[in-house]
Amino acid sequence: MNTPKAERIAKVVARAGVCSRREAERYIEQGRIAVNGQVLESPAVVVTPADVITVDQKPLPAREKTRVWRYYKPVGLLTSHKDPEGRPTVFDSLPQSMPRVISVGRLDLNSEGLLLLTNDGELARRLELPSTGWIRRYRVRIHGEMTTEIMEKLAAGVSIDGVRYAGVQVVIDKKQGSNTWLTVALKEGKNREIRRLMEFFGFQVTRLIRISYGPFQLGNLAKGAIDEISAKTLQEQIGIGNEKPARRKR
Repeated sequence: MNTPKAERIAKVVARAGVCSRREAERYIEQGRIAVNGQVLESPAVVVTPADVITVDQKPLPAREKTRVWRYYKPVGLLTSHKDPEGRPTVFDSLPQSMPRVISVGRLDLNSEGLLLLTNDGELARRLELPSTGWIRRYRVRIHGEMTTEIMEKLAAGVSIDGVRYAGVQVVIDKKQGSNTWLTVALKEGKNREIRRLMEFFGFQVTRLIRISYGPFQLGNLAKGAIDEISAKTLQEQIGIGNEKPARRKR
């Protein structure tokens, strides 16, 4: 007889699509998650399918089939579920028919382009890790002229204010007046990485569009549009998509 697999509570909550693993840990700190009626005080807890988990005193939803969407994030939306300043967010703009989803990484307020969304918080975390090896590509418009010397320095990696940035690959696409269009490819995706790198070399970024994230492409998706990635494609690209939804207890 197989023993039920025990997993960290934050991982289980994230996989159910309630929130990301990091957010689940914050929920625990706030006393919002209980196991078998006992409010948790630490995320260092493992659970099995036999345990009864509640979030905000409501049963943890049964795990649904993993789903992933491509979304063209426009400029002016925050990649956040809530904003203390009341600014519009990506999640405010989604169709009401959408389930609760989590973004795979972020795009800052003034950036646009491909944002992957999923109902599986654990998958989102896995796809964000540099160890996944996925390349993220961006079309970047800078004010100024990129040089071969700077491109070589960017490829070698630089340190800015004590933060080490791994090498990024830069290709010059075209020059347009006093501006230059680039394609930038990177694996790490640190906060505002491209903007910081360009500013370090004296360039102002005037437009930044993510055109791909790993095997998934922005393609001809319109601004603000959303498109679900098929289960077949998910199976081919990341080995998931054919899971059967868990049955809910009646």
